[in-house]
Amino acid sequence: MKTSHQLATRFREVILNGTWIANTNFKDQLENTNWEMVTQKISNLNTIALLAQHIHYYINGINQVFAGGTLDIKDKYSFDFPPITAQEQWETFLQRFWKDAETFAQHVEQLTDEQLKADFTNPNYGSYYRNIDGMIEHSYYHLGQIALIKKLISSQK
Repeated sequence: MKTSHQLATRFREVILNGTWIANTNFKDQLENTNWEMVTQKISNLNTIALLAQHIHYYINGINQVFAGGTLDIKDKYSFDFPPITAQEQWETFLQRFWKDAETFAQHVEQLTDEQLKADFTNPNYGSYYRNIDGMIEHSYYHLGQIALIKKLISSQK
């Protein structure tokens, strides 16, 4: 299997449909949640909604580069989102998240080995491979947080 296909598969596993590494994925964790749960604050932890929006922010930023645009995302803005205040908002966000994640995976699948080795917009950021792999690892990190926060919320009931 081509490296680009392996990366796309790993990305889909963490966001859309996998169970190999964490026995869950973002879609599995978020699909049947309600906006009250995902916006519930536990101590000083980020909410589930903020963590999901944070990952989506990076997916969108990289998708923009894949589409020939510039890299405009900044870490300092990666948790700045308007609050979710209704179920319809949450469901709309989730549909956009799944769609944009699939778009990301499709872009990754199209990359050649040469493109994967190339600099990602700036030599300081490393290669496309490094950034895609980092996106996968970053997603698993926050997936674990989401799973734990869900357990904390459930234990309070």
